[in-house]
Amino acid sequence: MLLKSTSLKWLGLLIAVLLMLLFMCASVIFGYTDTNWQMAIDAFKNNNGSNEHLIIQTVRLPRALIASAVGASLSIAGVLMQTLTKNPLAEPGIFGINAGAGFAVVAAITIFSLNSLQGFSALAFLGAAVAAIAVYAIGSFGREGLTPMKLTLAGAAIAAMFSSFTQGLLVLDEALLDQVLFWLAGSVQGRKLETLISVLPFIGVGLVGSFMIAGKMNVLAMGEDVAKGLGLNTVLIKITIGILVILLAGGSVAVAGPIGFVGIVIPHITRSLVGIDHRWVIPYSGVLGAILLLIADITARYLLMPSEVPIGVMTAIIGTPFFIFIARRGFNGR
Repeated sequence: MLLKSTSLKWLGLLIAVLLMLLFMCASVIFGYTDTNWQMAIDAFKNNNGSNEHLIIQTVRLPRALIASAVGASLSIAGVLMQTLTKNPLAEPGIFGINAGAGFAVVAAITIFSLNSLQGFSALAFLGAAVAAIAVYAIGSFGREGLTPMKLTLAGAAIAAMFSSFTQGLLVLDEALLDQVLFWLAGSVQGRKLETLISVLPFIGVGLVGSFMIAGKMNVLAMGEDVAKGLGLNTVLIKITIGILVILLAGGSVAVAGPIGFVGIVIPHITRSLVGIDHRWVIPYSGVLGAILLLIADITARYLLMPSEVPIGVMTAIIGTPFFIFIARRGFNGR
């Protein structure tokens, strides 16, 4: 733990917030269309209707806000899942929650021809909930009950199943392939602010709820027997955590598609900075997750310019070595 005193933790959090704001500004400035800081300021103070001002207001600002919200949501969802399952590899992508939400959205488009933002949001939450319940149920089978290894295997199985279902639907409707393929890889490109606004209430509840239960999560992390002995209603807190994960992951998928590995990378980095106290881990993870996705999005614009790499590919490039490192350390290496 690098930041040991409370004052250092507050200072670190302030610096992280400032960095997040800096990268949000950079996300508004940098890209294929050449713009600068003065153009960005003028786009909001003295908009002249130019192409540059239009891109800044309607494309890049929503993109920066969406990347920040999704990065924070996925990181905090990873913290919640790792505490709930006592599995250092837990996160919405690995446990099939993203795949379940993604399948629900693709099924809505292909089968029901749904194109409303509210419908996407509702079905993304439904798909996330079905995947989460399935993983938890399968991981609980057997005499040993719920174990980190069984949860990981169950999550991989559910993720593969929903991914296969999604691919099957796309084969049946090839005309839809181009429309959803970039979304399925995870992307914030071309997303409108209305898309974020439609899921913001759910993501907001998930974020606020996570902050509110941080103290109880510290008790739960001590072990179920200890938590019960201290008077914690473990069943209620587990159900609450599950609902918050569904809200955060479902909202993120509805906006940006299934983006993986953010929920693994950021919680471990955060714990190395501030320790295991969730009252610090959750806010730090939210801010650092936003920074990671903003950096990934900015980088994705330049790798194959004028084309773009989906942001989900960027997080996979970053997260896969980290995943292997954590797996090699073993489940007792936290």
